[in-house]
Amino acid sequence: MSQPQNLLSSAATLRKRLQMRHLRLVLALAGHGTLRGAADELALTQPAATKALQELEDIVGALLFTRHARGIAPTLFGEALIRYARVVLSDLDALRDEFAAIAVGVVGKVRIGAILAPVPGLLSGTINGLKAHYPQLHISLQVDTSDVLVQALRQDALDVVVGRIPADVLAQDLVFEPLGEETLSIVAGPAHPQAGKRAVRLASLAGCPWIIQPAASPMRQIIDQAFRDARVPPPEDVIETSSIMATLPLLAASERVAVVPDAIARYFAALGALAILPVALRGRLVPYGLITRKRRASTPGMRLLADALRAACARSQPGPTPAPRRRAG
Repeated sequence: MSQPQNLLSSAATLRKRLQMRHLRLVLALAGHGTLRGAADELALTQPAATKALQELEDIVGALLFTRHARGIAPTLFGEALIRYARVVLSDLDALRDEFAAIAVGVVGKVRIGAILAPVPGLLSGTINGLKAHYPQLHISLQVDTSDVLVQALRQDALDVVVGRIPADVLAQDLVFEPLGEETLSIVAGPAHPQAGKRAVRLASLAGCPWIIQPAASPMRQIIDQAFRDARVPPPEDVIETSSIMATLPLLAASERVAVVPDAIARYFAALGALAILPVALRGRLVPYGLITRKRRASTPGMRLLADALRAACARSQPGPTPAPRRRAG
């Protein structure tokens, strides 16, 4: 049973008494699940590891691990300390990498996670611009859904995310800076019978086979609402996928239609890979933005990326609309 909250140590006590060896012990215990395994990893005797754990629990003021027949298991307090220990030691690794980069005149690295919509325009242009000015800046890019990316950010597998904080995720430890909105387009293969028409009604597409996102996705919710607003029954012949690389060949080889972010639609339409159908869609996804961890110090690479994204968004914004003149009298 966990200890009462009023026994927890203060932040000042943690800063004064918590040491790196304690964090290494916590991670070793989490990795092995036994005191013997952790002791072997840290070159300690088992009694010494037991004493170190007791000392750590005294410093924190809470029970961190419970003992059972097969070893030990973290309490909620232990899980929290394990999570922060991973972040601290990962940050030290990043610090060492940055020292090494500075020593040879490099500005470091940045690990980016992004949803699909900003990749062909905003993000690709920003990355190309950064590499033109800082060719030794190491950039890695992971494209996925926001829920996957935010989890990777929290686990320190990413430095920044260009996406959304999922609605069901507590975000006290995250910082969100809006960058842009995402509109949607209905698309088809270039040879589709509706391609090239000046106007297309959603009702005329109801009988077509469709490619749409999985049921829980925000994009799927928008297209479902569009059918309800138009009083049109939803399509019966459906393939569910969020992958554009799966969507493109499926469109090319059939008369299917699909819903994709407008930036993606315009990019592949310019390449002749698909046609944008002139169907009005009212729904919009909530804005996406730059997501970082609140307590994570920005590296030079993170700052360069953030500044470049802000500058690109500022350039893409239309100028202010002049205020209408008031009539005299």
